[in-house]
Amino acid sequence: MNEALNVLKSRRSCRGFDGRQITDEQLNAILEAGVYAPTGMGKQSPVMVVVQDKETISALSKLNAAVMGADIDPFYGAPTVIIVLADKNAGTYLYDGSLVMGNLMNAAEAVGVQSCWIHRAKEVFESAEGKALLEKWGINGDYEGIGNCVLGYGEKVPAKPRKENYIYRV
Repeated sequence: MNEALNVLKSRRSCRGFDGRQITDEQLNAILEAGVYAPTGMGKQSPVMVVVQDKETISALSKLNAAVMGADIDPFYGAPTVIIVLADKNAGTYLYDGSLVMGNLMNAAEAVGVQSCWIHRAKEVFESAEGKALLEKWGINGDYEGIGNCVLGYGEKVPAKPRKENYIYRV
């Protein structure tokens, strides 16, 4: 079977990372896949913020956990976080950012890195603390957090059986 299809079928979310950092080569390949995600009318509304600094990841994790009202690490100890934001002025921004997230996770699988989509980026970057981070990072505009793609090495779980009636042919 085509290698791309094998990657799509084998990718699973990882919820337990061992802390080892991914290589620059892997990261760059994953980011390139994100850059080439389709976007509505080719407007390229998303941006990606790469975070590998432990202190910043910890702060982001705490902000994310606060949205849930929990005291846990929602990033599961991942050493790399790619935050996907998208310009709300594009009518397809949510879909554009979601396609970037999908490309990031599938590319991670292709290069031997585990990933997981962590939600609540919207709420984090709507907060005063999140807006301050965007300003600190030089990201100006009307951006909404789409998702956090956490990356690293960790447990690989088997696929759950696919549900019946997933496809209807008309």
